Amino acid sequence: MQQPLWTPSADRIAGTRMDAFRRFVNDRHALHLADYPALHAWSIEQREAFWQAIADFFDIRFHSAAECVLREGPAMPDAQWFPGATLNFAEHLLRRRDGHPALVAIAEDGSREQLSHAQLAAHVAGLQRALHNAGVGIGDRVAAFMPNTWQSVVGMLATASLGATWSSCSPDFGTQGVIDRFGQIEPKVLIAAAGYRYAGKNLDLTDKLNEILEQLPSLQHLVLVPYAKLDTRATDCKSVAAISLWQDFYQPGGAPQFTPVAFEQPLYILYSSGTTGVPKCIVHGVGGTLLQHLKELGLHTDLTADDCLFYYTTCGWMMWNWLVSGLALGATLVLYDGSPFHPEPTRLIDLIDAEDISIFGTSAKFIAALEKAGVKTRESHKLSRLKAILSTGSPLLHESFEYVYRDVKRDLCLSSISGGTDIVSCFALGNPTLPVWRGELQCKGLGMDVQVWNDSGQAVMGEKGELVCTRHFPSMPVGFWNDADGEKFRAAYFSTFPGVWAHGDYAEETAHGGLVIHGRSDAVLNPGGVRIGTAEIYRQVEKVPQVLESIVIGQDWQGDVRVVLFVRLRDGVTLDDTLREEIRRVIRANTTPRHVPAKILQVADIPRTLSGKIVELAVRSVIHGRPVKNTDALANPQALELYRNLPGLTDDL
Repeated sequence: MQQPLWTPSADRIAGTRMDAFRRFVNDRHALHLADYPALHAWSIEQREAFWQAIADFFDIRFHSAAECVLREGPAMPDAQWFPGATLNFAEHLLRRRDGHPALVAIAEDGSREQLSHAQLAAHVAGLQRALHNAGVGIGDRVAAFMPNTWQSVVGMLATASLGATWSSCSPDFGTQGVIDRFGQIEPKVLIAAAGYRYAGKNLDLTDKLNEILEQLPSLQHLVLVPYAKLDTRATDCKSVAAISLWQDFYQPGGAPQFTPVAFEQPLYILYSSGTTGVPKCIVHGVGGTLLQHLKELGLHTDLTADDCLFYYTTCGWMMWNWLVSGLALGATLVLYDGSPFHPEPTRLIDLIDAEDISIFGTSAKFIAALEKAGVKTRESHKLSRLKAILSTGSPLLHESFEYVYRDVKRDLCLSSISGGTDIVSCFALGNPTLPVWRGELQCKGLGMDVQVWNDSGQAVMGEKGELVCTRHFPSMPVGFWNDADGEKFRAAYFSTFPGVWAHGDYAEETAHGGLVIHGRSDAVLNPGGVRIGTAEIYRQVEKVPQVLESIVIGQDWQGDVRVVLFVRLRDGVTLDDTLREEIRRVIRANTTPRHVPAKILQVADIPRTLSGKIVELAVRSVIHGRPVKNTDALANPQALELYRNLPGLTDDL
């Protein structure tokens, strides 16, 4: 019988904030909720009481009280959360004002800058005054074209303190990719870096920035950060009414002021990947983002004021927004700009010891790459404070679960989490009070009525189906930008099952109350009418030592669909019939004959989004001769050409 890979001790459970919250709910409502399943069931059935409890437990500071917790229409999406309430997002992230480290910003070259919570507040106060003087107020957009630095965090907090809306792209976005995003939202101020660092190189951004500026007619002020290019001058950029260098634009000092705004006031604008069309501008509200992040970081991640939180991310991925919310719990955040593997595979692992990181966030791909590189941190690093590893971006392979507990650290909570840009948070995630089972996300998020439905709209257990959320939740987007009637918003999430949020993940609920994500629904393979999640194949291919990574798609072929697998191999390895047969044998032995690829072809690279997700749909479009839109959304768009007219794709078996 399968056993959990890790089980928290009774003492550890009793010391978690999750357990404290369960006791808080029991005391407040005279209940006897004994465990997490009972708490989750209550949070779904009594959503108003639950979200009010979250607001009170984490001391949400409302400037105006809400008329009620939830005013709900007959079907999703039709709800108002905390109508009438006003609050300020930045106020909650700046509650701590002492000398304890708030931000530790580390660059790839090893340079390190640190701001205490008091210093952070002083910087925000100074930038807030400067933005106010530049005309920024409630509803205005401030955009950032920035690496993951302390200046980015200060910029977001100063923007939010004024009731304005923040939106960011990372410097690895292509020129058109940035224009496609910021051009839609028409920012008043742009904060931009003059350069950034990656893989041992300092990259100059001024030429790209000038091209972007020409396409942003709404822009009134450019604030130029001389990051990775210390000789930056304001005259390096043109076509803007006003240009200031970061260090000249404001002077830190004083205390920030906080403009109260409505609960649903736009806080963030995030973007869909944009690989199938112009990116959708997804608008997230102040209150829903705050409540959801406090719940996820405070309860599901057990983040406290004594913790040091790291997540490898860029400012173009929602995990940056999630990471920054750790300030609301008084924690220290470690920010990193650069390649995760430069100059060696243990670069980020070294940070865990150097900075006493207690919660380490990364991608499933990073963990798999560590294993492929033979990294065994239990033998080389102390990891003494590390209590949790978080993984997202793609499904965490079963073998990666085993690798972490075998070769990284035995006593920690390994949390595979899943949600997305669409909700700037999670549907399923970790839990410090529950065991970790191989291949499973530990639990559904509190207050999230997550189910797996079959094609008939029936909830299923132990079967694969569509991941849905059947009731309103506060971090549902306010809507899409420039979608006044909500038509595009409803089509994106509520067209599969009317009145129910369909997230687009192909998933399975387990007997433990956890979830397994089998891939994106739109990438599901369908040979002979049998639905197969791509992750089911990836986890088998990863077992073959000669294979570094792979991508699988369904190719239309002779009136059906055949499975085609592309593999990137280790240096010096060539795909021959022997290796093809070994790959097929491993897949067949651990899945079904339907999973076995009809074709296996070798490629030199695999295209990915800027957040590291492989793009099955883009590859599928290329091999079928269809155009791929907005390749600026890809980190390596040139890789797509490797799949065009690839020898072997038009052959029979």
